[in-house]
Amino acid sequence: MSFTEELKQKIYAGADITRDEALALVNVPLEELTAAANEIREKVCENRFDMCTIVNGKCGRCPEDCKYCAQSAHYRTDCQETYPLLSTEELVKGARYNKEQGVLRYSIVTSGRRLSDAEVEQVCGSIREIRRQVDIEICVSFGLLGEAQFRKIKEAGASRVHCNLESSRNYFPQICTTHTYDEKIETLKAAQRAGLSVCSGGIMGLGETMEDRIDMALTIKELGVKSIPVNLLNPIKGTPYENNRILTNDELCRIVAIVRFVIPDGFIRLAGGRGLLGDKGEKCFRSGANAAISGDMLTTAGITVATDMALVKGLGYEVK
Repeated sequence: MSFTEELKQKIYAGADITRDEALALVNVPLEELTAAANEIREKVCENRFDMCTIVNGKCGRCPEDCKYCAQSAHYRTDCQETYPLLSTEELVKGARYNKEQGVLRYSIVTSGRRLSDAEVEQVCGSIREIRRQVDIEICVSFGLLGEAQFRKIKEAGASRVHCNLESSRNYFPQICTTHTYDEKIETLKAAQRAGLSVCSGGIMGLGETMEDRIDMALTIKELGVKSIPVNLLNPIKGTPYENNRILTNDELCRIVAIVRFVIPDGFIRLAGGRGLLGDKGEKCFRSGANAAISGDMLTTAGITVATDMALVKGLGYEVK
């Protein structure tokens, strides 16, 4: 029995793979690894596919210094647009448009360290109105909020909170110095205590190692996260990462496959940077990924919902 077959059987028996076993997958031939990851996905998650869209609900010069971000006030990028929270009318219109295209979840993302209490109250009003008018799930990414604020957001009708870890605990200080890994983890735990599900993943291509990627996945698993965005760095001119090498499709497929082994029952979500892949992520969707952020990203162009719907249905997935 091959090493990958042994790990598959271990997973099917309900056991978790170890860090050393995950690291050993780095050296497994890619075709063997991705085929095994896809088999795990089919057995554990069947053909369900989770598709969401995001809206840049508040754009502007963020005080945080995340080195990948076009919206950081620390860097001079082409992203000069700034605006406060979108109106309820605009957010409802976006939710309705996405629902009509078959999207399951509409995520409101805002720039900045965190929303103020007044901004939370405003956006809670918008969430209530979306839920009243549109049958769509609401996810929020509002920064480093606390449990009391998350409880208000849940009561308004949101069901999920997003906060990416970005990378491993070890590598995170190389990415950002204005907030900590522990603050991100506490944000996720506060959302969970408030009764919300959580979404957390990272960006690949920041200069991290495979060990960092695996350690991030293991931390995400420990936190009980089931929605895991896998972003491919799109190097933005003016940021410290503007000259980073873009990972190849094969490299991203290996990452996706290993994350599937670590979190067999997760929705591994291709997110930012997917448009850099010539096949729009098709190979990754055959390597264990079973979710996507569709449409435009926050500051970069994405892939249309109609294109994605045709792609995933052609692969045998059912968006539900």
